[in-house]
Amino acid sequence: MDKGTILGLLAAVGALLGGLMLEGGNPVALIGPSAAIIVVGGTLAATLVAFPFERVLRLPVLIKKALFEHREDEREIVELFVKLAEKARREGLLALEADARQIQDPFIQKGVMLAVDGVDAEVIRSVLEVEMASLAERHEAGYSMLEAMGGYAPTMGILGTVMGMVHVLSHLSEPEQLGEQIAVAFIATLYGVATANLVYLPLGGKLKQKSKHELALRQLALEGVLAVQAGDNPRIVREKLEAFLPPRLRSGGESDASTAGARAA
Repeated sequence: MDKGTILGLLAAVGALLGGLMLEGGNPVALIGPSAAIIVVGGTLAATLVAFPFERVLRLPVLIKKALFEHREDEREIVELFVKLAEKARREGLLALEADARQIQDPFIQKGVMLAVDGVDAEVIRSVLEVEMASLAERHEAGYSMLEAMGGYAPTMGILGTVMGMVHVLSHLSEPEQLGEQIAVAFIATLYGVATANLVYLPLGGKLKQKSKHELALRQLALEGVLAVQAGDNPRIVREKLEAFLPPRLRSGGESDASTAGARAA
């Protein structure tokens, strides 16, 4: 579970309800089934019109990906390629075939297998960059849909409010009920703005950030594959790949001491 996403959603709802209660309002007054149907149903309907049906069916999967955290360890990727570089220097690239078959990540496995097969470096780069472009396109198809829903929801809220005001104006002969009816009419706008800015747009933004992170890892792996294929010294491989990492994740302390000892030897 992505703690940041869950805490953010809970904090947003808590802030809104807390502010309402501080002003003497009653949270129960915000319950509006008809407004929810108009906003949520209208948003989904507009999404079905704008996007392929198969993509809309993946909406629960996209929300699950945004709510649950699955981050690959950059350090593990660096260490993997350092070990592969060490073995390749000792035994040659062909010796990496068994190691490659044990790699869980399909992208890294494909890159290492291409290197083992003796494919030219430029061809390896081209193949893996196509994989990365396809990945980016699939991710964009997901978060762009949530961002679009963030645009539809406020409009549906306004439509719901207009429909409510039409109902209010048709009952002007009952002035004692006007205040309550107007309040109910504006709940649709609240739902539209709230779902857009607390659900659809933040989740879309979360998926976009996860996509950027995954593509950065793919770029890291691509450079690792090319470094191993070129027969670089393991220390050089580490230096190349750690350039992609923030300073806090780079090797230091004990790792530096062991490297210094290896150099002295």
